[in-house]
Amino acid sequence: MAASIRDGLEREGFAVDLATNGTEGLWMAGEVEYDAILLDIMLPEVNGYVVCRTLRERGDWTPVLMLTAKDGEFDEAEGLDTGADDYLTKPFSFVVLLARVRALVRRRTGERPTVLEAGDLTLDPASHEVKRGATVIDLTSREFAILEFLIRRVGQVASKTDIMASVWDFNFEGDPNIVEVYVRSLRKKIDLPFERQSIATVRGAGYRLESNGG
Repeated sequence: MAASIRDGLEREGFAVDLATNGTEGLWMAGEVEYDAILLDIMLPEVNGYVVCRTLRERGDWTPVLMLTAKDGEFDEAEGLDTGADDYLTKPFSFVVLLARVRALVRRRTGERPTVLEAGDLTLDPASHEVKRGATVIDLTSREFAILEFLIRRVGQVASKTDIMASVWDFNFEGDPNIVEVYVRSLRKKIDLPFERQSIATVRGAGYRLESNGG
């Protein structure tokens, strides 16, 4: 299948290198700057999840399209949480594969780290772990979701409406001021014990997470 995909992509004008196992793939990714990586999860020696996470830990942000015979939401979630940009389940159409590859190459941008950072505050979406320096901070699921929303937009203002649309169910009809309650709770956990002020209130606009909130 790998040879068939390679041949098809080459016919479409792509230059393609083929690695037969995860170890070889990691080595090749360290030697050559690629526009995109097609990564099978069930690789010999080192599986695709490990390969993808290792690449991201190295600071390699080449777009990754994961290919797998598995299906199910948990397998897809694990692939995306380890740093993949897209996910395609076998069997698939080559036409769809080609479109996905072209889309990845078109939108290639800068870093998309798997562990999010704002100064010494870190959030790992995969493990659901939040730390301030080396200290682990225990958050509720809703607090975690709000912090993830803010940390993905460090330095940007997020309105209550934006936060609610992302964190609460679409059908939620409660008071928007509930956001204030959770932000206050977050401050007590991620700021107050560390003498920080990382979540700023922007009057009339919303909240902003500062990376250097000292």
